[in-house]
Amino acid sequence: MLNKLEKAQQQWGGYSDVIDYWLTLRQELLVQYCKVAGLSGNNKNCLPTEEELNRFCEALVDYISAGHFKIYDMVMERWKATGFSTNEEIDGLYLHIVETTEPLLNFNDKYSGFVLDDDNFAGFDSDISTVGEIMEVRFEKEDMLIQLIADSLAIPPGA
Repeated sequence: MLNKLEKAQQQWGGYSDVIDYWLTLRQELLVQYCKVAGLSGNNKNCLPTEEELNRFCEALVDYISAGHFKIYDMVMERWKATGFSTNEEIDGLYLHIVETTEPLLNFNDKYSGFVLDDDNFAGFDSDISTVGEIMEVRFEKEDMLIQLIADSLAIPPGA
């Protein structure tokens, strides 16, 4: 996921403030994910602390919220200003992104404010792995959506 983020940042960094903001939030989410999933530094194969888990849950909710309530609204406003409207492909991608939201929020609801111990670690390991898989699918769909958005805004309607 980190390699794909770097690729997206290279491809889209500086393209627009909205996309830069989105990618910055994604980077923070991935950093926090690596910490709680035991994929970085001293945390390898260790349970995350309550603070690390809460930071991840906050980053997850912030990322989802920014997408649904800020990024997508900004894009729609820009489209309206240029006379562009969505199409079946864009709507389909957006639907796939929305479908990832509920399982991610369910993870947050389950683990926000949660203290991990050896008794419930097995469930957490499976849950955090699933979250990683869902995030990867979401990021892939978002990158495809970014491409479609960029293409749509580069060509004026009717051109």
